[in-house]
Amino acid sequence: MIFFTSDTHFYHKDLLGMNDFAPRPFLTVEDMNEEIIRNWNSRVKPTDTTYHLGDVALYFTHPASKSNEAVLQILLQLNGRIIFIKGNHDSRDFFKYLDKNNVEVNGKPKFEFHDVGVIVKYDHRQYYLTHYPMMLGIVNQIINLHGHIHHYAVPIKENLNVGVDSPELDYLTKKIPFGTPLSTSDIELMVERKFEDFKKRH
Repeated sequence: MIFFTSDTHFYHKDLLGMNDFAPRPFLTVEDMNEEIIRNWNSRVKPTDTTYHLGDVALYFTHPASKSNEAVLQILLQLNGRIIFIKGNHDSRDFFKYLDKNNVEVNGKPKFEFHDVGVIVKYDHRQYYLTHYPMMLGIVNQIINLHGHIHHYAVPIKENLNVGVDSPELDYLTKKIPFGTPLSTSDIELMVERKFEDFKKRH
């Protein structure tokens, strides 16, 4: 199976507590990291693949190898393969570090990297996976899955925020635990309900 997520922001202490941008009700980054790991692994199996649409972590040290190693150890605890689309907080040096320390999962590298975006075809639709929301214009059967804007949503029906703190998670009929990657059926439901929402309003 494949899953989708974005903006995990591991180790990002400035997001803890209640803030205007991306409130996260945890006392420590360790609590937040552990919650995401636990909820990820409760859904994603070792044989699955998750598309992570950017902003993996926000943790900078001197030397950078210390923070890179800490984030690597988090990612190695996450089930399955992870395909990364670069976010604004993901440096190329960080991706190079992950690639240098890559491991094998099911005969393939655990980590795969893309600078801009990836197209995934599923059930007669194309999903364009990016970190930043894209303005695609008039399109048929193309949905932009993105992150970056945290608890905001793009007022365009073909754009869907799949970040861990997206307000569009409310389109799901059942609340999922914080940090849980979204399945293809979750995405389909969110797309359909956003389309229905826009029909009512426009």
